[in-house]
Amino acid sequence: MNYQNVPAADWAQWAEDNGAMILDVREPKEWALGTLPDATLVSMHEIPARLGEFPKAQAILCVCRSGDRSGQVAAFLTQNGYQSVANMTGGMKALGMQG
Repeated sequence: MNYQNVPAADWAQWAEDNGAMILDVREPKEWALGTLPDATLVSMHEIPARLGEFPKAQAILCVCRSGDRSGQVAAFLTQNGYQSVANMTGGMKALGMQG
């Protein structure tokens, strides 16, 4: 594992400290329930085809419902040469924004 795990409660500070892109990897129906400010929605299954859209020089915080999918995406990004990647542990559930 070459990515960081960031507790959900600390996501905003980590994103600010690292100038991070917030990458929400949930499905559109989940996104509609609420997301983080300035987040970009790219569903997990779309990540490989859209890899070139994510800047390698910028930190990326991966977010999903519970932290599982975002952890898989964080691992995939690090395997593909992204240097500063983090997974928001506990996901949106930990923030009380999704059941």
